[in-house]
Parts: sequence; C-alpha cells; structure tokens
Amino acid sequence: MSADSTQRPNIIVILADDMGYSDIGCFGSEIRTPNLDSLGYNGLRFSQMYNSARCCPSRAALLTGLNPQQAGVGHMVANLGVAEYQGYLKANCVTVAESLKASGYSTFMSGKWHVGGDYDLSDPDSWTPGTPDHPIPTQRGFDRYYGILTGAGNFYYPKTLMDQETLVPLDDLDDFYLTDAISDNAVNMVGEAAEGDAPFFMYVAYTAPHWPLHALEEDIARYEGQYRRGWDYLRTSRHEELKGMGILDEKWEISPRDSSSHPWTTASDRDWEDIRMAVYAAQIDRLDQGVGRILDALRSRNMDGNTLIMFLSDNGGCAEFLAEDGSMPQPARYGGILPDGSAVQVGNIPGTRPGGAQTFMSYDLPWANASNTPFRRFKRWTHEGGISMPFIMSWPDRITEPGIVHSPAHLIDIMPTCLDAAAAAHPNERAGQPTMPLEGESMLTAIDNRAWSREQPILWEHEGSRAVRQGRWKLVSAVGERWELYDMEQDRTELNDLYNRNESKARELEGLYDRWAERCGVLPWNVINPNWNPAMLSDSAHKSG
Repeated sequence: MSADSTQRPNIIVILADDMGYSDIGCFGSEIRTPNLDSLGYNGLRFSQMYNSARCCPSRAALLTGLNPQQAGVGHMVANLGVAEYQGYLKANCVTVAESLKASGYSTFMSGKWHVGGDYDLSDPDSWTPGTPDHPIPTQRGFDRYYGILTGAGNFYYPKTLMDQETLVPLDDLDDFYLTDAISDNAVNMVGEAAEGDAPFFMYVAYTAPHWPLHALEEDIARYEGQYRRGWDYLRTSRHEELKGMGILDEKWEISPRDSSSHPWTTASDRDWEDIRMAVYAAQIDRLDQGVGRILDALRSRNMDGNTLIMFLSDNGGCAEFLAEDGSMPQPARYGGILPDGSAVQVGNIPGTRPGGAQTFMSYDLPWANASNTPFRRFKRWTHEGGISMPFIMSWPDRITEPGIVHSPAHLIDIMPTCLDAAAAAHPNERAGQPTMPLEGESMLTAIDNRAWSREQPILWEHEGSRAVRQGRWKLVSAVGERWELYDMEQDRTELNDLYNRNESKARELEGLYDRWAERCGVLPWNVINPNWNPAMLSDSAHKSG
C-alpha cells in the first residue's frame, strides 16, 4: 500500500475496557505506558471526552454514532423485550465498518464484540452466533474478525473466542493470554491490509484491564510493592500530575474519598491490596506493549504517517465485581474447571495472590476510586467518574502541533470523525430499511484549531442514572436520586450543586432530557427492570465480596 499522504487515511480505533480517567501516563498515571504516551504527547489529548457509562452501551454508540438505545443496546446484551433494549445492534443502524467498507475500505476487528446478544457461559450448546439476534462482526461490516463475543472472562481460557465465523475450543489454547492474542491478530491484520491497495479501518477492542485480575508474572513484577502507599496517596499524586499537565484546571478540587471506601491507614492486608493494584497496572502495561507492536507494524511498512489512531476507554474505573451483564454478582458464570483440570477460585479472597488462571478477582472500589481521579463515582454512573475517559487522537501527517483539547465530546462523535477523515458517506439504507441518521458530530476540526465546539448537547441514561451536558452546564442524577446541577467550568469534580440557586437552568436542561428520552426510546429503569431495587445500585452494593 502506498503511504502517499494525499490518500485517504488508514483508521485505527483502540478501546480499553474498564480503564479509569487517570490510568495511563499521559493522563497522570505512574503506570508505564510509553506507546500510548507517545501518541498522546505527539497528538491531541481530549480532557473532556465522554463514554456511555458501561461497556455494551459504549460499544454500540462508538460503532454506530448513535445513542445506545437508538442502536438497540440501551442496557446490556440481554433482550429486555423492547427494540431499544434488545441487546444487539438494530438492523436499521449502520456500523462504522459498514460505512467505510461501502466506501472502499478494508475492515478488521480484533477483540471484544459484546453488542451481539447474550451468551450463557455455562452452556456452550446454547450459543447461536450468527443468528439474527446474535449478529457477529463479519455480519456487521468487518472483513476479518478475531476475538470474544461476550463480555468479561478468563484471560487464559476465554469463552466465546471466535476466529472469523468459527468458535475456538478452549482445549486448543496453549500458552494463551488474551491481551497478547488481540495484539498479535491486530498486527497480522495490519500486514494483511498492507498487501492490498485499499485503505483500512481497524477496531482493536481489548478486554484489559477489566476484571478478572489476570496478568503475566513478568509484568506484575514491575509493579509489585509500588502501591504500598495506598489509594489515598495515589489519588493525590495523580491529581497533581493532571493539573501539572494542564489536563485539569487548577481550581478543580479533588473529590473526597468515596463514602464506600476507607482510609488506607485502616487497610487490613496491605500486601494483598498492593498486589491487586499491581496486577491491574500490569494488565494496562501489557495492553500498551501490544499497542507498541501495532505501531511497529505500521512503521515497518511506512504506513504510520497517514494513519489516524484514536484511543479511549469504554467507561470509568469499575468498582463492581462479577456483575458484567446484570445488576447483581453472578460468580457461577465464571467458575468451573479449566481444561488442565484445575478449578477456578472465584472471589476477592484476602491473602490469595491474583494473576493466574485459577483466580478470579477484581481490584475493588478503593482502587477504582483512584483510577477515576479526581472524579466522583464509577462505571455505571453518569457522574464524571463513570463517563470520563482518556482520549487520544494521533495522525502524524495531519497533526503537526500537539495539544490538549478541552471541548466536551462523546464517543458517538468517533464514527462521524472517521467518515469525515475518509470522505465517506453514511448510507441512507440498510437491509431494506431507511437508516437512522448519525447523532454524533465530526471532531476533525480540532486537529487544526486545538478546539472544537459541539453543536448539540450530550445526554445519557443507564440503569436510571441520567445526565445532560450543554456547554458549561451539567445536569446529573444518580439512579433513584434527584437532579443535581454543576457549572463544569468552575467545578468539574461536581462538588457544588447549584440546582437550588439556578433552577431555571436546571429546568431547561430537564426539558432537554425529557425530549431526548422520548425521541430515543429511553424508558424508566423500573419499567425496563420491574425487579429493580435502588439498593442494588448503591455505592455499597458495588463493593466486592
């Protein structure tokens, strides 16, 4: 493939799973991420980029440029009986791969799909990939696919692993680690693309650093002992780094330690807490190593200059444990006997070393609170800790002056940006049906201006957590709680609720939300889930057992 800069660019979107706002080096972290840092420091870092609060809704929004409910994945992958909550992509929404493929691009995906219906991990005989209610990537625009169809799973023996249209038996996995496999296949896909004449689009969807805490010992060794000063120190340190980098405004105070956390000084087993965070860090380190191999593959073929790369996470750091596709822990989904005959020990068991295939742990709420520095709350909430993410845009041939973009944006803006960069059109029809128009807006002008202004507000709903962001104002409500209003220019860490002092603005934003919810088919969470109980989603409910 020619690397002539006048050609349409190659495009790579790299997605991390459950990684918090401050978990990579160029966003304030101590974790070693030199490859992502090189993209960030030589490209654009977006300080106010938002996701859709949880894995499946974020993936659906990223792939379609639509709000999750419009794409059919308003909650997770279970079919809740309403089109907006059917758990798989609607037939009348178009994926970015479908749009770019129609425009002459080769299309590749390596990694986690999780927008194609639910899979009972305990009953492989019930799996029906490729049926209308379980679409797979090759049916939604991708020429090549390798990865897992569902959400979280064992990094050494992942279920629903698929190569093209064929499921890979666990018995065939030898010396396997999912993060490396995703990277290896992405590298191979770059090589395959280089042999053709068309530009390519590639979606690399890692499962790291989502639980379980599975990492290779050589990576864990790099971090073990580094977290002995605890989560309180880590939050303060990262906050100072973020301010020093210019990503955060000096006047934004760090949010208080989460009410469901506890001081590091009262931690009962600091060695165990240290190793849990060390394994989490090692997972991110390994992801970054894979990104480095993808970059090397581009450079070796002289394709790096005209490749637009975007990196992001699907939600904030995760305080939950074993509740990926529902609201309550489901340890039975993840236990069992491995192919080598050993049993998986599920649970955060003090004194047990995480990292290996026979363990299944999370890093828990206090460390997730540090991952989301300086913000409040976690994955599943629409406060800043749940929806804020690091976002990097790299395009060496176009971005000649690095910078930080402070304008609010959302991952529904990624697909329009890809189409804009590729000079590709959004199809008006799919599967014999008129398609839904894009909700996102292209961010490409940020490359030249270091600033970008979104015309439309950003709105959210997930499990009853709701929010509206319009300019400097944000209206937000946790599930089952009242609306709060924040001036994000003065108080992005959401510490000073102005609802009662500016009720006219709050009412204006409430009206925006109500009209948006009606237009997009958003239903109250207690309607979609009649068994809903507010206690199920309280802060304390997300502490692991």
